Amino acid sequence: AAKQPDKIIQIIVGKSDSLQIKVDEKTFAVKLGELVPVVQRYQPAKDSNKSSAVVISADRAVKYETVVKVMDTLQRAGIQRVGLSVQLVN
Repeated sequence: AAKQPDKIIQIIVGKSDSLQIKVDEKTFAVKLGELVPVVQRYQPAKDSNKSSAVVISADRAVKYETVVKVMDTLQRAGIQRVGLSVQLVN
């Protein structure tokens, strides 16, 4: 049986490439350079059987390269479960 994610970490890429993180109904702004440590803080401990999924949502005005840069930054840091939301942020 596949593990269900216990927590969803949402990264919202807004106009002018601003980044926000939404976790547990709290939303706060973050810079790209701070993204990895903040996301890692919300990851469950390695030895727990919990998992968290990272979902990227982007405003329709955001350039594709910006979203790719965010995904690449997370994956280089070893954050495995990164996906894209199909819901557009208006």
